[in-house]
Amino acid sequence: MQRAAGWITHQLTSIGFKNVEVMPTTGHPVVYGEWLGVPNQPTVLVYGHYDVQPVDPLNEWHTPPFEPTVRGDNIFARGASDMKGQVQAFLKAFESLAKNEGIPVNVKVLVEGEEEIGSPSLGAFIANHKDKLKCDVVLNADSGIMRPDQPSLVAGLRGLAYFELWVYGPKQDLHSGSFGGSVHNPAQVLCELIAGMHDANGHITLPGFYDDVRVLSDEERASLASESDERWREMTGVPQLYGEKGFTTSERLGARPTLEVNGMVSGFIGEGAKTVLPPKRWRKFRCVSCHIKTTCRWKRNCECTSHSMRRRRCAGN
Repeated sequence: MQRAAGWITHQLTSIGFKNVEVMPTTGHPVVYGEWLGVPNQPTVLVYGHYDVQPVDPLNEWHTPPFEPTVRGDNIFARGASDMKGQVQAFLKAFESLAKNEGIPVNVKVLVEGEEEIGSPSLGAFIANHKDKLKCDVVLNADSGIMRPDQPSLVAGLRGLAYFELWVYGPKQDLHSGSFGGSVHNPAQVLCELIAGMHDANGHITLPGFYDDVRVLSDEERASLASESDERWREMTGVPQLYGEKGFTTSERLGARPTLEVNGMVSGFIGEGAKTVLPPKRWRKFRCVSCHIKTTCRWKRNCECTSHSMRRRRCAGN
């Protein structure tokens, strides 16, 4: 993490940014730099992050995750698209402008190292450095475009709340041959719970889930209608797309909340067989929300991270 922060510091300094520093937080450091060479022009604060998702499972990688490899038109490496590629893109854009006609506005750059875990230190960092970070507009580079030949303007991002749900049953493992049929298997209970969270139309059944979801205007729906389902199928590798009935794929991706299962564990999961009825089962899942104004509605027995543009740790509410 320190090496990644140091690399960005070196890049900003070599371009000509001033007051470049690696600033400590209670967690991973923030890299800051500024280009304030055009008085009476607006100041843009550019946001990015240098941390990445975990690399597991390693055996699924065709090349080492931290050795960038070019295959075809793409660079393959952990973080290439989230978001080391975007950081490199705006650094090179600033470098090009600085070497030619000059950067036409004032720029401040903030690159943090905790985005992938909900930015727990960023709120306090911003509060403690309000004067340093003062700007006219914030540009969040942590996104993408529809396709290489279609530049895109991102008007909103979905945030998320992440939960672990545990289901408890018997006090210890039970032999499924001896006890099966007499005890409600926690693994089965959890699968039933998960299955019941969506209806046949892909609609989320949790009470109040859609209460404060904004309705898209006709203009917004028209602007989202250009994306191709065929391209999305090709990119994901699935034969058929899925989602909430009554909305296009683009609308479901950018303007509707979803409920996704990120992992499930129960009982015996090693190689071979073990006839076990497990005492407990758990899963990781996330509620992805867009155009949501309320806080988390699941207020008991959980700790979640509100992972939106302003991220805050939410201890149960």
